[in-house]
Amino acid sequence: MPAISPERDHQFRRMRDAAREIFSAALKNASIENAFARNIHCERRVLRVGDDLYDLDSYNRVFVVSIGKAAHTMAAALEAQLGSGLEGIVASSIEPATQIRGFRYFRGGHPTPTSESIHAADAILKSLTALDSTELAIFMISGGGSSIVEKPVDDEISLPDLVATYRTLVHSGAPIAEINAIRKHLSAVKGGRLAQAAYPAQQVSILVSDVPDDTPDALASGPTMPDSTSIHDCERIAAKYNLVDQFPSSVADLFRHRALDETPKSDDPAFVRARWWTVLSNKVAVDEAAAAATRAGFAVEVDNSCDDWPYDKAAVYLLNRLRELRSRVSRVCLISGGEMTVTVRNGGVGGRNQQFALACAEQISGDDITVLSAGTDGIDGNSPAAGAVVDGSFVLRVGGRAGDRVDGAEDVRHALSTFNAYPLFDALGDTVVTGPTGNNLRDLRILLAY
Repeated sequence: MPAISPERDHQFRRMRDAAREIFSAALKNASIENAFARNIHCERRVLRVGDDLYDLDSYNRVFVVSIGKAAHTMAAALEAQLGSGLEGIVASSIEPATQIRGFRYFRGGHPTPTSESIHAADAILKSLTALDSTELAIFMISGGGSSIVEKPVDDEISLPDLVATYRTLVHSGAPIAEINAIRKHLSAVKGGRLAQAAYPAQQVSILVSDVPDDTPDALASGPTMPDSTSIHDCERIAAKYNLVDQFPSSVADLFRHRALDETPKSDDPAFVRARWWTVLSNKVAVDEAAAAATRAGFAVEVDNSCDDWPYDKAAVYLLNRLRELRSRVSRVCLISGGEMTVTVRNGGVGGRNQQFALACAEQISGDDITVLSAGTDGIDGNSPAAGAVVDGSFVLRVGGRAGDRVDGAEDVRHALSTFNAYPLFDALGDTVVTGPTGNNLRDLRILLAY
């Protein structure tokens, strides 16, 4: 294969850097600190959340529960607004840099629950059931909470069975809303059951969302919200993906014997004194990426229509859309938010963002196109990366790793088929590595044509 000229190699490098800078700017500006500054304020002991006001001195007690990948950042942001003297529980998948006096800390598992996930759930349920109508529960919910705080609704479901069930769901290819519908009905804390535990206390939930905007109760499987899904939905989803035969017997039997318990709905008394406010979502990250791309001199288009699509279908769609836009303007940036689905079979090391980027690689080989795909939480699948960046030189650079200028397309296809994208990206320095960001606003895809 022909070598890349120094001029084109320089251009490719600049555009990979530009894509990284757009992603970094979106992460920085779509921060929890900024979101709290816009949406939450406390003055003279009156807390404003969105349009609601809470006179903290009118409650005998204020108890805070912060869960998910952004739990530590949210707890710190709330303390910055309210000051010291808070009490509560923080459960995340990472250790805190510092601990807030008055809080108990748990490190639950992600993407599958651990014994600490169950200990966190037990501690939260015990604390909430002790609340009465004179007290205020402040919930702060972020993505990842489904596995970080978990307790099976049936004592017959062991931790190994729970982990096996989560793995079956995550690898099924089902979108997150369908996965969470089943999680809710198998859990003692999801689908509004934390709200039931806290009743009759006043409740307000502050949400940092990693789910589609029209399904807020899918966030962390909706522990404090009325559940919009039903047992019938669970049965339909299980049949659609042939899940019952893959579940461990303790879970499969609940489906076979139609023994699932229904989750609380909007008419449940638990929600009479409950409010919910989304302060940060994928839309904010998309808007911040669009602003950064505009500053970098690109004409910008946003297209989120492939949310929850299979990664390969999304790759074809977005690249076709990018080429259509480039036919009308010389420098264009197409931004797409949300997540794609990947059905993993005997996978290696990687994640959905790296799989998507790799699916784009051969389709853009030789073209003046750069594609970055990464998770705003800094974690992509089972890899140490947040995602990856590819461009028109990628396949050639794969083939030239050993200096023999062979066609790298075969290596790309092999990595795709084995779901082992990370080693290939890592070898070329094309991973996007941020470390855990303390935030979780779904994924961003940044496609540049120039």
